[in-house]
Amino acid sequence: MEKETLKRIFDFLEENDDIKTPFLWKWVNNELTKEDLNIKGNLNLEFTTITSLPNGMRVEGKLWLLGSEINSLPEGLYVKDSFNLSHTNIELLPDNLYVGGDLYFIHSDIEEIAKNLYVGGNLYIGESFLAEKYTDAEIRRNKNLNNGSFKGNIIR
Repeated sequence: MEKETLKRIFDFLEENDDIKTPFLWKWVNNELTKEDLNIKGNLNLEFTTITSLPNGMRVEGKLWLLGSEINSLPEGLYVKDSFNLSHTNIELLPDNLYVGGDLYFIHSDIEEIAKNLYVGGNLYIGESFLAEKYTDAEIRRNKNLNNGSFKGNIIR
């Protein structure tokens, strides 16, 4: 199906049936609005070719990027529930990252803790550079945490 045909279908569904155009469609086609950056539920982008997320994004549920081609995250990203970055090429967590639930980056290239990182649940770091480089105690007292913290356990 052609892009314009799909666009007309999505427009029709929004106008007549109050069905929102999918986030990924808007992101790929540069049609995101400020309202679209506040995701009311979960956002599952597992195994997608998406390489970055827009600035100002806020996810009120879970954010799953497992196995995606993501390679950068915006500063100040907010995820109310769990956030899964496992099996991605992310090397740096953004400063001021807020994760209300668990943060997963198993099998990742992340080596350092971001400034002001907040994790309300557990931190899953198995098979990551961070796990190889630091002990749990060193991660917890990392100078980058500043006003950030981990509420749960560090799981290797």
